Amino acid sequence: MTEQSANPTRGKEVFDLDRAHVFHSWSAQGQITPMPVAGGQGSYFWDYEGNKYLDFSCQLVFTNIGFQHPKVVKAIQDQAAKLATIAPQHANEARSEAAKRISDRAGEHLNKVFFTNAGADGVENAIRLARLHTGKHKILSFYRSYHGNTTTAITATGDPRRWPNENATGHVHFFGPYLYRTVFWAKDEAEECQRALEHLEQVIIFEGPGTIAAILIESVVGTAGVLIPPVGYLEGVRALCDKYGIKWIADEVMSGFGRTGKWFAYQHSAAEPDLIVFAKGVNSGYVPLGGVIISDEIAASFKDRVFPGGLTYSGHPLATAAAVATIDAMTEEKIVEHAARVGQEVIKPLLEELMAKHKVIGEVRGLGVFWALDLVKDRATHEPLAPYGGSSPAMNELMAACKKAGMIPFMNFNRIHVCPPCNVSEAEVREGIAILDAALASIASYYTGS
Repeated sequence: MTEQSANPTRGKEVFDLDRAHVFHSWSAQGQITPMPVAGGQGSYFWDYEGNKYLDFSCQLVFTNIGFQHPKVVKAIQDQAAKLATIAPQHANEARSEAAKRISDRAGEHLNKVFFTNAGADGVENAIRLARLHTGKHKILSFYRSYHGNTTTAITATGDPRRWPNENATGHVHFFGPYLYRTVFWAKDEAEECQRALEHLEQVIIFEGPGTIAAILIESVVGTAGVLIPPVGYLEGVRALCDKYGIKWIADEVMSGFGRTGKWFAYQHSAAEPDLIVFAKGVNSGYVPLGGVIISDEIAASFKDRVFPGGLTYSGHPLATAAAVATIDAMTEEKIVEHAARVGQEVIKPLLEELMAKHKVIGEVRGLGVFWALDLVKDRATHEPLAPYGGSSPAMNELMAACKKAGMIPFMNFNRIHVCPPCNVSEAEVREGIAILDAALASIASYYTGS
């Protein structure tokens, strides 16, 4: 279906079927009105009414090459015609080729890939690998984090979705660096980095290094704020892990595959993790896929020892064929390089212009095509425009204004995230930020500072 072929009657049928039979995630079922989506192309999608939306959320930050990339669609079609499915105990061409392409883009010591169906079960299995390899049980992770909605992953999560779901054991949370809302009384990035690492080391000491299997952190914290680690922080985490015999799990589910202008966000540092969890952008979400890239050291633990884990659809041919095509397209079309350039040369200056114009913006931060506006009532106090764990009339009105003008951003608490596809055009960036400019003007009255 193209954007021109509006069909409101079918849209109503789709909506009615959804409301009668679909149980939605993270929702009170009687309080939602999901938009029936008819189709998408590139950076846009549209509904059955013919309304077209510029997608500055990449849905849940996963359509890294946009909708309906022809090379990936064709690869899925070709794979379906050749071998639509196969059990994971067999080798298959698509899975083998995907594993090589994925591991080739990580460090030299990361050569094995365990495939899962999504990021959450990737986190589950990375934690399992770390615990079995080290013989230790505790997992340390940020308070400001999201790692998925399976039992262990949601307990490792820091944000409020963890609170009603804490059914796993052995999880300890700590504060990561976040200078704008520092808990370390830091005056600059260098001091924030130093004090955050000192805090982490104290947590390690007081929890007991002999009990800690892994430190799990998003290389760039995603849903909880697009928090870029200061220079030296990831290297400091690596040093602490080496000092105390702990493994580092890099959660790259949201930040990986071009999102920050690198294949993996940790590659903005000089440090290398022991395990890397991926999903989302690995195939732009076209078919569900996730996994763990495993260091040679950890993989060797299971040469003659059974790894007690597996999934029926691990390395599914359609999903991994989509990954092969996505990675090849990103390489051939230099999409990762484009994301880095458009972020630095177009998105960053335009968002900084917005901040100069709208007092409600307290901070702009980001890399590549992964940006956040930290919205405040008062720049002097940093009072957020919505409370932690909630929304506000201002944020609801901001979202409504963006949607009415034909742009869908990613919002969480008091933040608006700008996350277009990695291959977004400069014209599309300017279109979306112009819409955001007008939307921010419409909520100016909520700013109460001087």
